[in-house]
Amino acid sequence: MNNIAAVGLNVFENAENFQVNDEAVSPDGIILRSANLHDTEFDSNVKAIARAGAGVNNIPVQACTERGIVVFNTPGANANAVKELILTTIMAVSRNLFEGVKWTNELKGQGDMIPKLVEAGKKQFVGREVKGKTLGVIGLGHIGALVANNALDLDMDVIGFDPFISVDTAWNLSRNVQRALTIEQLFAASDYITVHVPLTDNTRNMFNKEAFSVMKNGAVILNFSRGELVNEEDMRAALENGKIGKYVTDFPNENVIGMKNVIPIPHLGASTSESEENCALMAARQMKEYLETGNIKNSVNFGNVEIPFTGKRRVTVAHKNVPNMVGQITAALSEYSLNIADMVNRSKGDYAYTLIDIDNQFNGDVIPGLTEKLSSIPDVILARII
Repeated sequence: MNNIAAVGLNVFENAENFQVNDEAVSPDGIILRSANLHDTEFDSNVKAIARAGAGVNNIPVQACTERGIVVFNTPGANANAVKELILTTIMAVSRNLFEGVKWTNELKGQGDMIPKLVEAGKKQFVGREVKGKTLGVIGLGHIGALVANNALDLDMDVIGFDPFISVDTAWNLSRNVQRALTIEQLFAASDYITVHVPLTDNTRNMFNKEAFSVMKNGAVILNFSRGELVNEEDMRAALENGKIGKYVTDFPNENVIGMKNVIPIPHLGASTSESEENCALMAARQMKEYLETGNIKNSVNFGNVEIPFTGKRRVTVAHKNVPNMVGQITAALSEYSLNIADMVNRSKGDYAYTLIDIDNQFNGDVIPGLTEKLSSIPDVILARII
């Protein structure tokens, strides 16, 4: 539903049993970037949606979950691109590079006077070095961890806050990153603050007048996550009175453009050819794996579930996360005298997903009546046989 990098679409086009186009009437899967699906009526055949990127605000995730549609994203695929832009911006802001370049371009027409004007005017753009300054990183996922580690290489002091940090991320995070026990501790210690959290009811407007009051005077805030994390009117006031030195946002709008000391960037965080290819490839591979084997990786609405695919008949069931669901599913299989070779069940919030390999040998492609039997169990959302 968007222009997807060819390296991603080739995953399908070079495989058997797949057709790719943008006019499918009854697709098995949808792959997209930023297309808005909130008003889309999904065909009953849709099994999965893959977002070539991390954010899924453009997808009605809850509605998809209620229909058993697995929604994938690609965490980490664009992390390096975003990290590089954040570090570049920190240094550019520190040296007043954006303002300096704009001012210099306005000298056009001054002829031979330009060198003298530059020498006389450059003092207004004197900046500071980032060495020895403190960077606060809120959210230590793929992007935040990379930013934190690389900022240490710039001889910055780094403090991080993430109450939900994963074990994998913790292993990849330098031991020299200081841990903030509260977000207020990070606010108070940081010269620069970069945020990498999803937009939720708890994070919306997290940067507000109360947060600004705890921060150092002149602190720089970088927002490459979501514009709605910032209360823009509170930000306007903080910029006007100098409490916040500069606000860098990758999400410009009519309200923030023109604010004092705002650096509006045209949503370039993940806009590199390498990032687009990485996201497309990751989204396509996850989609293909799910459609062919039922395995789930990097879903935002169902847990990760994976059993190596050996070619045995496989049953997948998306269902509510309520007691005795697995028992009812296995009881249905026993009515067909089916032996279970392997089984995994994972829950995520109010929903769960069960993957079962069948040990029996079959001559045909289907097990007559089994899908209907499983679908008739209360709180089963979608059953599929592979």
